[in-house]
Amino acid sequence: MYEVTIFGIHLNLNPIAFSIPLGGGREWHVYWYGILIALGFVLAILYAVRNAKRFDIDLDRMLDVVLVATPVALLCARIYYVIFDGVKLESIGDFFGFGNSSGVAGIAIYGAVIGAFLAGGLMCWIRKVNILDMFDLASIGFLIGQCVGRWGNFVNQEAYGGFTGSDFWGMTSNKIADEMKSSALVHPCFLYESVWCFIGFFVLHFFSKRRKFKGEVALLYCVWYGFGRAIIETMRTDSLMVGDLRVSCLLSALLCVGALVALLVIRHRVKPKPAADYDSVFVSDNADEAGEGFTLTAEEAAKTSAQIEADSEPLIFHSQQQPEPQEMDSQPTEPSQPESQPAAEKEQKDGETD
Repeated sequence: MYEVTIFGIHLNLNPIAFSIPLGGGREWHVYWYGILIALGFVLAILYAVRNAKRFDIDLDRMLDVVLVATPVALLCARIYYVIFDGVKLESIGDFFGFGNSSGVAGIAIYGAVIGAFLAGGLMCWIRKVNILDMFDLASIGFLIGQCVGRWGNFVNQEAYGGFTGSDFWGMTSNKIADEMKSSALVHPCFLYESVWCFIGFFVLHFFSKRRKFKGEVALLYCVWYGFGRAIIETMRTDSLMVGDLRVSCLLSALLCVGALVALLVIRHRVKPKPAADYDSVFVSDNADEAGEGFTLTAEEAAKTSAQIEADSEPLIFHSQQQPEPQEMDSQPTEPSQPESQPAAEKEQKDGETD
């Protein structure tokens, strides 16, 4: 039982959620850490199932990829931790936690991410799933799992940093006080990373609806998480080390810079999408009979409009030339008589002549 104080709030936390009797007075303890990791995984899967169609991924094939990638990710998370932890294991049973009531103790998120990408990429090739689409979708799911899973570190009272120097900001507990030899408040690094992943989830979800190329969201994940983790890792007191180097800090920085360069280069080379086609405004003569016309694309319509403007001239140049006025004679001319006269007038003239 841990007596915890965080931001002035006092809590009593038991890292064990419940125990399963094994007989002979033995029990198998189920920890909140494992439950929260599982909850984050379930939420990530639910998000992936709901958005698979938007990424052009077949749901059944996606689940096949997940079923294989998940155990490999857990195995790699343990391998990564054991490699850099520096604690020598006595047997293979220690690696898997056999004979230990608390099960496996010690996994690393970067190992899980590396394992998931490797196994997931292989399964995408086998199941004919576009690997970049899958990585884009999985990256958003990773942030969900990491956001929730970090609270397992809180229940275990781990993943904390150095002293804050404040009487309010930070956390402490009887476990932390024993390890730090002081009851002063320390940085809740688990909380920093959880909030960072929570914000990142919404950022990546937003950009995923406007991605310009396949793999863009996965690169954004590397930039976002790598940047935040590189900074937060410098505060922690329990970092995995190689000599004087913090492994996760170095890996995060390289991941962030490499992904950012790739993202900028690819976005620069990706051509913008062509403008949307015009509607069917030019209709053929038999459109009423056929029920349809023909459609010009934006480029074709622009060329047609330019050609029409080039062929068109002011109306005055197309009007017929007016005839020039003829010269009139100096002497007036008598008006011409009509060719025919009314019959009554003709008879009258005849009578006068007679």
